[in-house]
Amino acid sequence: MFCIFCKHIDTEVIETRLSDDGGSVRRRRNCPKCQRRFTTYERVEELPLLVIKRDGRRERFDREKLRRGILTATGKTTITASQVEQVVSEVESELKQQDSTEIESKVIGNFVAKRLKKIDKIAYIRFASVFRRFVDVEDFEKEIKKLI
Repeated sequence: MFCIFCKHIDTEVIETRLSDDGGSVRRRRNCPKCQRRFTTYERVEELPLLVIKRDGRRERFDREKLRRGILTATGKTTITASQVEQVVSEVESELKQQDSTEIESKVIGNFVAKRLKKIDKIAYIRFASVFRRFVDVEDFEKEIKKLI
């Protein structure tokens, strides 16, 4: 690593620590030429997750879009913002553990639905109605019977 001040090529690592979230390594460095110190961060470069939409288009996974969809389904229910954030984090983590970096949108929807079903049945039905494209009352009825 070169010195950010004098551009000397060889710097020394004085101290190494994991960041608070464990996702990166913090290193304090010293330049033997100018004697100045600086900090660098090292993290794993993650491949972007791509979502395969129903029509075959591909777009980057958007954590905020997922959160908005869940918030829409959970509006005026007992689900808290921290529970929504937990669902988003769990789903994102599960996606990153998949063998492929391309995930079908229905797989993501199933991950969310599974979690909402455990937390709040109304939020689950609301989410499922959009995700599974309910077209009439019978679709709602079938899904409610499964819950009972």
